[in-house]
Amino acid sequence: MTRTDAPPPLSVADTRFPFAGLLALAATGFITLLTETMPAGMLPQMSRDLGVSESAAGQGVTVFAIGAILAAVPLTRATIGWHRKHLLLFAISGFAVTNTVTALSDNFSLTLAARFLGGIVGGLLWALLAGYARRMVPPHQRGKAMAIAMAGGTVALSVGVPAVAFLAKVVEWRFAFGIITLATLALIVWVTAAVPNFPGQHAGSRLPLAGTFRLPGVAPILVVTLTFVFAHNILFTYIAPFLAPLDMTGEVDSVLLTFGLVSLLSIWITGVFIDRHLRTLMILACALLAAAALVLSVFSGIPALVYASAALWGLAFGGTSTLLQTAIADAAGAAGDVAQALLTTCWNIGIAAGGISGGIALSALGTPALSWITLALVMPALVIVISARRHGFPSRALKHDTAPAPGRPSATV
Repeated sequence: MTRTDAPPPLSVADTRFPFAGLLALAATGFITLLTETMPAGMLPQMSRDLGVSESAAGQGVTVFAIGAILAAVPLTRATIGWHRKHLLLFAISGFAVTNTVTALSDNFSLTLAARFLGGIVGGLLWALLAGYARRMVPPHQRGKAMAIAMAGGTVALSVGVPAVAFLAKVVEWRFAFGIITLATLALIVWVTAAVPNFPGQHAGSRLPLAGTFRLPGVAPILVVTLTFVFAHNILFTYIAPFLAPLDMTGEVDSVLLTFGLVSLLSIWITGVFIDRHLRTLMILACALLAAAALVLSVFSGIPALVYASAALWGLAFGGTSTLLQTAIADAAGAAGDVAQALLTTCWNIGIAAGGISGGIALSALGTPALSWITLALVMPALVIVISARRHGFPSRALKHDTAPAPGRPSATV
């Protein structure tokens, strides 16, 4: 198949590692995930001002995820011929609209509509970022580039959300959304100056959706994504009620801070080793999450082990997004953007499923069940990663020695 989406050969002047452009992509991911999760840090204030219950205000996060689930694949396919920079700036502009309307709206339905729009552009952006980062660097630097570009989401979870929650206590919550709007406008200027443009794909080079599913390795990666994120979110979403019976209600922030700081370390480790050891890192991520869930299930009464579990959990989770997006980009080749949209969809389904299932388990089985369910869900992911030795999560030797099958797109995005 003829390649139509490859960037032009790098000139001598272009061989410098594009930190500014990749950091702009990371900032885009930061704004995306921060916009998605901001209501969680200011539910009391939002519910009071909008005249709804806290549980209703929390649906601002749910409708964002639904928007991403519904829009990621069809919008990615519809815009796959667009120039990448134009599409990136268009999607970022959507966050300026979303956060401005949220900051100004006194109507709960209008606020939910703005949040749904945010989910639509968020799903499109997550599908776009990974492939964009890979196209900015030579093949041997793609893992490092993706680790930088995808770090923004983890930073948003570990630092951004607690910071916004604090900000909402200091100033009115609407100002917090207004500040994010200003940051988004500054990001548009940054992306315009620092991020290169790349062409989209011609119609003849695009694989249909069913063809993308059938590419070797794509299906296992999607299943691992769904189960891993599902497992993570069942416990993460309900960490406060999980800790309450352990007399650690006042330590939720500290536990989450431990998780967040070690997640940042995980991002750095991933960036250093991903180009040569993706398979090993993904196996370790699943194993560490399983170990953290097991310790929380058996030794949750010991505060020191709760913190140790949070550290293992952060080490498992921090680099996972980069690992999965790199794996599916390698597996999908020229169908990378559509595959990333499928991965984004699975990721958001995992988030929604974790919130819904965790709430049901919490009511029906009690808090101890949450960690056991997490363990039960992550074990199949571990088995699939280990089994997908040839396609999906190949060893380094197989990755370099196996050529694409006839009619299959090149593994280069």
